[in-house]
Amino acid sequence: MTCQSLVLTRKTNILFVRSFTILVLIWIVMKPEVCFSSVLSSLKALHLQGYITFENNEFASRDFGNQIHSHPLAVVHPKSVTDISEIVTHVWQMGPASELTVAARGHGHSLQGQAQARGGVIINMESLRQDQEMQVYYRGVQFPYVDVSAGELWINILHETLKYGLAPKSWTDYLHLTVGGTLSNAGISGQAFRHGPQISNVRQLEVVTGKGEVLICSQEQNADLFHAVLGGLGQFGIITRARISLERAPKMVKWIRMLYSDFSTFARDQERLISASKTFDYIEGLVIKNKTGLLNNWRTSFDPQDPVQASHFVSDGRTLYCLELTKNLYPENFDTVNQEIEDLLSQLSYIPSTLFMSEVPYIDFLDRVHASELILRSKGLWDLPHPWLNLLVPKSKIQHFANEVFGNILSDTNNGPVLVYPIHKSKVDNRTSFVCPDEDIIYLVAFLSHANPSSNGTDSLQHVLTQNKRILDFCEVSHLGVKQYLPHYTTQEQWRTHFGPKWEVFVQRKSVYDPLAMLAPGQNIFQKAVSVS
Repeated sequence: MTCQSLVLTRKTNILFVRSFTILVLIWIVMKPEVCFSSVLSSLKALHLQGYITFENNEFASRDFGNQIHSHPLAVVHPKSVTDISEIVTHVWQMGPASELTVAARGHGHSLQGQAQARGGVIINMESLRQDQEMQVYYRGVQFPYVDVSAGELWINILHETLKYGLAPKSWTDYLHLTVGGTLSNAGISGQAFRHGPQISNVRQLEVVTGKGEVLICSQEQNADLFHAVLGGLGQFGIITRARISLERAPKMVKWIRMLYSDFSTFARDQERLISASKTFDYIEGLVIKNKTGLLNNWRTSFDPQDPVQASHFVSDGRTLYCLELTKNLYPENFDTVNQEIEDLLSQLSYIPSTLFMSEVPYIDFLDRVHASELILRSKGLWDLPHPWLNLLVPKSKIQHFANEVFGNILSDTNNGPVLVYPIHKSKVDNRTSFVCPDEDIIYLVAFLSHANPSSNGTDSLQHVLTQNKRILDFCEVSHLGVKQYLPHYTTQEQWRTHFGPKWEVFVQRKSVYDPLAMLAPGQNIFQKAVSVS
């Protein structure tokens, strides 16, 4: 070969390599666009009874917490369970080559983007309820129940069941939440000491698994899936329908409030009440710190039992503990309920001048937070960031917790209520995915803060987040055995610690019901394993 031909060959090879490299780079750049386009086309080609939107989906990137905003690729508005199954099956069949994930969204009350899916598919569960009627069963059954869509709001269930003189047994403090949302966590309120959380009052579920299967599950049928999805944070399937236990509903309740200045006395009285055979029907507590004119504010809804002494009570600059109770009124106890209440109150050690009472319709009591919501919305304050922190504290550590957190870390409660009340662990089925401390009595402590707009230039959100971190750091350093309720973690190691002995079962269930880890990515527990082809 001559020198000239050798040089020509080398130039040709160099040109080929350069051209090939350019083509590869073009392919690398274009491949995501090609994949994105093919995903869009495949979703648009699905034949659903409902519909899919690819634009104007900003609502699905927001939630009540208003801190994390992840935009989805698409939002599905299903008209049937079949629609949900079709979508999940479609993403499942794409396999690990696709990065697409799926999240169910209820009323958008998540706190840390748990119901969001960045670049994924959101299923708008409230769309489902529009075509699924509630059905109340009370004749010819041993125990009454209601069958509802998982996208139904608890407030609507209350309205419907009250028509039959019935109501669900266990509630959350705020009723404008979906059934699927609360059952994926637990659903805890002041009735939980008696009936357990909402997940303890479910008789049957319909679930779409991460493979698109539609399964009916209960204690007797597909029991492992039933227990997995209850408190399962959306990791094992999308709850599409639920059968909820009902009980006789009162028309009116006696609503009672009183104050304590000593936490140990306050806690002892709460524990006495939740363990008594004859007691109140709702028991919750609140921490109140540096509140001005507290009892005067109560007078708008409650009557003081000692008006003169109540007018002299000063709450300013003090740390106080409010015990809030209700007693259901029925025709058969109407004449005796006042004496029953008096007998129960005589066993308690509250500050006598702070006893306030009211008598209100049952529905008004249960939906009490909504009245506050309407006021906040009118002032443009409902959509502020809500950096809530919910903890489950073992009884043996609650005094130590209170001394440090309520005594030192918490400066005031002006940014939102702080709840603290006990429940019995025995009322929670340990087979569910719900995690709580391993003691007979556990306390829910909920810091329900909002980030107020600041007039002095300080960052209210950062202040609350810093306070939350101080509380969590104290719990960890002091080895209190605290668990987060409505948990949020950023690493799998943190999740492993959270679940403790339940972690291996949790992982095993994930591999069975959502093997591609494509459901509820906003929880940040598992990452979808994507293969590179």
